[in-house]
Amino acid sequence: MIRRCVVLSLMLAVMAAPVLADRLKDLARIKGVRNNQLVGYGLVVGLDGTGDKAPFTNQTFRNMMNQFGITLPDGVNPNLANVAAVTVSATLPPFAKAGQEIDITVSSIGNSDSLRGGTLLMAPLKGADGNVYAMAQGSLVVGGFGAEGLDGSRITVNVPSVGRIPNGATIEREIASPFTRGDTITFNLMRPDFTTARRVVEVVNENLGPDMAYAHDATSISVRAPRDPSQRVSFLSILENLEVDPAEDAAKVVINSRTGTIVVGQNVQVSPAAVTHGNLTVTIQENPEVQQPNPFALGNTEVVQDSQIAITEDPARMFKFGPAVTLNDIVQAVNQVGAAPGDVMAVLEALKQAGALRAELIVI
Repeated sequence: MIRRCVVLSLMLAVMAAPVLADRLKDLARIKGVRNNQLVGYGLVVGLDGTGDKAPFTNQTFRNMMNQFGITLPDGVNPNLANVAAVTVSATLPPFAKAGQEIDITVSSIGNSDSLRGGTLLMAPLKGADGNVYAMAQGSLVVGGFGAEGLDGSRITVNVPSVGRIPNGATIEREIASPFTRGDTITFNLMRPDFTTARRVVEVVNENLGPDMAYAHDATSISVRAPRDPSQRVSFLSILENLEVDPAEDAAKVVINSRTGTIVVGQNVQVSPAAVTHGNLTVTIQENPEVQQPNPFALGNTEVVQDSQIAITEDPARMFKFGPAVTLNDIVQAVNQVGAAPGDVMAVLEALKQAGALRAELIVI
């Protein structure tokens, strides 16, 4: 009797265990708190003869020398073998302040073979509005390398024409954030869903008080927040750690026709259907024969083609596909057909056309 009570208690504890939930910070992003892309153009110098021969590289070099008070004579081509023109890209994180440093990526835009050992000269980084937000400069870290022999043989590992500079750019201009504006904070779900939006509103109102949150649509949820920045930071820290049980995704079957990958979602269902699958193999064998004329004949030696064509069709059986209400049932049914990934794609498409596949079929 005691053992039965213990087992019953354990079963009730398992049944009463809370469902795994996600934090709000993992489900949504705050409106207005976002990254901003920066891009610039510059020169990498100090290369070991792996620079480019692009005409815009020479033009950029001339302009740089003019800024230093050095004028190159007209008609003189520098032929710089240790200079390469590059683009500089970076991501400006939210709330970044002037004086902080960010990582940058440097990529060759000419025919430079390698940027290994090069140094990026000061290059301004601009945003989409055309303003300069950071200045970049420093020595490159290149993961790739290459080697070339005198006979023209060549080997390249990774990509030597792209490098990075950790903390290679200094922020010069800050971007105003709408975080402290208004009386509300708006969360945008990364996966829009009406059920998830409703559950977020319910969790927030349950923990912080009634009418604190309301949903605009399947993506945006607004929460009333204090205006004081210090209080708003603490308030947001509480909000983003609230646990919400997200809604299950819609039934989907995703097919990658290039790699043969098939992913079946959990909520996919299949109505009863009959499926047959067979393979047709066509084999063509060429057996050329040489026809030699008689010694005293006036004929010519010719090659006569002898082709043999064989068609083999594997016996196909018809399987009853469904009704499948679980993912395990669908996997077993597909394995029973015994088809290759490419054939399974055709079977799933046929089931969709027949109305037996109750899911969205996505081909990527």
